[in-house]
Amino acid sequence: MNGHECYIIGAGDFFGLREAPDDSDYVIAADAGFEYCTKNCIIPDLVLGDFDSLGKAPKHPNVLQLPVEKDDTDTLFALKLGLEKGYRRFYIYGGLGGNIVNPALAGRAMMLASWPVPMTTWTLDGVSTATPLALMKSGDVSALPSYLDLFLGRTGGCIGESCTLALLIGFAVLLWKDIIKWQVPAVYVAVVAALCTVFGRPAAPLAEILSGGLFLGAIFMATDYTTSPIALKGQIVFAAGCGLLTAVIRTWGGYPEGVSYSILIMNLVVPLIDRATKPRVFGEVKSHAKNR
Repeated sequence: MNGHECYIIGAGDFFGLREAPDDSDYVIAADAGFEYCTKNCIIPDLVLGDFDSLGKAPKHPNVLQLPVEKDDTDTLFALKLGLEKGYRRFYIYGGLGGNIVNPALAGRAMMLASWPVPMTTWTLDGVSTATPLALMKSGDVSALPSYLDLFLGRTGGCIGESCTLALLIGFAVLLWKDIIKWQVPAVYVAVVAALCTVFGRPAAPLAEILSGGLFLGAIFMATDYTTSPIALKGQIVFAAGCGLLTAVIRTWGGYPEGVSYSILIMNLVVPLIDRATKPRVFGEVKSHAKNR
């Protein structure tokens, strides 16, 4: 077993290296992670990847070109390679990619703008019906389903967004697996509930948060690693901004729902949020020893 450390530098944003590698450590740059190494005077021992991010293989004496069609990501391949070489202590940075906005939401927004009628026509038990948010938009709150129906998804709406119970079960699993933190969904939903009340929406706050795609967006979209802030403070700011925009669009926008567009808009300001909420690093190594 190798007693030294293996550093894997992947693509994506991160706040520098917590510990700098020295000459006895093994450094692997995965695809666009090579750019970070170049900017910070770190010469990797190996550069690997399919280089879809860099565009082409970089000029380096030790390059491992991977096929585009493969089962592992570049970062995972680097990790397996380090294990094969006997390393058991790893420092992994980046590796989350560089999507500007959430790809699934961007696709949905494009389809909604291109085909608004088919994308907003719903059936329940084979009968065309208005969604709860559409009823709120028209002011006909007397026709709203009961809270139980809203919670169980017995309403019109997109597949996967209407059953709050199922979404909360998924939320519990993600928390149990420590995949996401609870703060972003909680802040997002709480801000929507509070602001819809302040803005004078016709329905009760509970009906607001149980309707539409709020829980789907708050749990599974706003917590996306790549398109949300890195620091917890930034994530809370991001979630509050999503809640504000969702409430504004629901109240004054042309569409009854605003979750998709609110998250997409906030995705675009994530770099600014990251810059403003960057945590202070104490004891940071300012010069890298491995700059041979």
